[in-house]
Parts: sequence; structure tokens; C-alpha cells
Amino acid sequence: MTDRAIRVQNLRKQYPGRDKPVDAVNGLDLDVAVGECFGLLGPNGAGKTTTVEILEGLNEPTSGEVEVLGRNWRQHATEIRERIGVTLQETRFPEKQTVLEVLSLFRSFYRHGLEPAEVIARVSLDAKANSYVEQLSGGQQQRLAVAVSLVGDPELLFLDEPTTGLDPQSRRQLWDVIRDLHNRGRTTVLTTHYMDEAERLCDRVAIVDHGKVIALGSPAELIARLGGEHIVEFAVGGDAPALDAAVFGAIPSVLDARAEADGYALTVGEPHLAIPALLDLLEVENRPLARLTTRQVSLEDVFVALTGRHLREADESNGAAREKPKRGRRGRAGAGRG
Repeated sequence: MTDRAIRVQNLRKQYPGRDKPVDAVNGLDLDVAVGECFGLLGPNGAGKTTTVEILEGLNEPTSGEVEVLGRNWRQHATEIRERIGVTLQETRFPEKQTVLEVLSLFRSFYRHGLEPAEVIARVSLDAKANSYVEQLSGGQQQRLAVAVSLVGDPELLFLDEPTTGLDPQSRRQLWDVIRDLHNRGRTTVLTTHYMDEAERLCDRVAIVDHGKVIALGSPAELIARLGGEHIVEFAVGGDAPALDAAVFGAIPSVLDARAEADGYALTVGEPHLAIPALLDLLEVENRPLARLTTRQVSLEDVFVALTGRHLREADESNGAAREKPKRGRRGRAGAGRG
């Protein structure tokens, strides 16, 4: 039995373009260990979604090697589908089916699996077992999608942005489901736009940009590589032209300085040295301080340092520039025998 749930070597996916082919994935390497919760982070257009679709068997690579649970999709598609679960970014179920009916249907796709009632309990939908899908809230429908991916008792679960758009309570309920899977020794691949989610849930994360993995490690390791322990965020008032962020680089204990949309952010080792020096500099420049906050370095800061942009800002700016047109995915939350 392999100790790797996923192995990817030199993965490439190319799409036709107007002027030249587009490399959505460009030589990506990846290993995911059995039993870990692995996060895949990156803006739209970075190759993240295409990579996940190839791993799920929903897309074919142009070249490269892909193994899922020690098998490949060309020769062992049915076996892999029996052993994985998939929760897509958006899933729609028949509105006039009940929660129990939906799970009973998807359970029938597998030779082995869990009882629908057990899965309903895992995702805290007991009170809604006999309710129609149309009667469920957005968070409840998302938990139903996760339940569908669990009903085959998968060894490997793909969760593609499972908490996007959910309220805080629904997010935390899904976090509990993911932690429970981890405690059961199952492997989870999670894509998310929420850095706090990745920090809390993932054993390791890979940051993908321009079709390649540009950073890999535990959240704590990646944060440590950034150097500082604190972020000082501030804004200045007045009508004078904006200061170049580089002027703040000479402040004691400042390891990195960057301009933000509404101010500046400094990565610092010792805030008690940096903040007084910052205030002195602003006084010399005759710039009134409009706002100042301090916080611990986060995974978001790692992403910004590596890519030069915030994850969610990058997604918004890419808007229509997706990696490729999305296929319709109605009712494909489970990875049953398609």
C-alpha cells in the first residue's frame, strides 16, 4: 500500500488560444500523503482548478504523470471513482427530493459505503432528513453536497471551495466535518479562498501561480519563511502625494514594506522598535497618521509576498479571465460510477 494518496510529476495542461496556446498548468509537481489535509491555494487562472479537475478525473492532462491512490485514470477509472469523493464549487440537486432520497440515490452508486442516516448525522442534517432540497438554506445545501461526497466512505476527498458564500456558523460546521475526516485518517484536498481556513485545517499547503507550485509546506513553515512575526498596517492622511513604500524599509526591524490599496503594510520583527520609528518618520514627512493596527503574520501575508497580490483581490481582477469555460456540473457532487 502506497503512503502517497496523490503523486503528480511534470503535469501540463494546454488550451487553444486566439494567438497562441494557453498553459493552464505548466510543469506542476505535487505529492499528498495519506491521511493529511492538503490545501491548494491560488487565484483563478493560476492552474489550481485545472489541476484539481485532472486529479478528480474530470479533465485530461496534456502530459505528465498523475497517480491517485496508487492508480491512474487511464487504466483504473472505475476503481478510483469508488474510492474518492468530490464536492464541487457549485452543486444542484432536484428540488423535490428529500435529503434522505438524495443520499440514498448516491449511495446506490457504490458497492460499499455508509448508511445515509449515518452521513446525515455527520453533517448535522438530522432535523432535515425528510425536508425537500428547496427547503434547505444555502449552508444546509452545501452540507448536503459534502454528505453526498462522503456516502461512498471515500479514502480521498476533494473539497473545492466548500465554504464560499456561507455564513460563519455554516463555515465552522463544515470545518468540524473536515476535522472529523482527518481524525478518521482520511485524506482531504481542500481548495479555498479563505486563508484562515487553510491555516486552521491544513497540514500542508501548496501555493500555485502561473501553473506551478511556488511554495509548499505547513502553514507555520511558510509563515516562518517570511521572516517577521508581526504586520503593522497603517494609513496616512493629508492631500500630499503618496509616499513610496521603500522609504519605510529603513525603519528599524522592518523586513518588508509594501503599499496596499488603502495604506501600507510593514512586516516587522519587533513592533516596539518599528512603531515609534514609523511615527517619527511620518512627523518628519508632515504626514498625519490616519490609522494603525498590528497583527500576527498570516498565510495571506505569505501569499502577498510571493505573488504581489492578495488572493481574493486577484480573483476579482481576473473576473472573466477564468482558466477555461466551466462545464455544467449539475448533481455531480459524488464521484460515483459515472
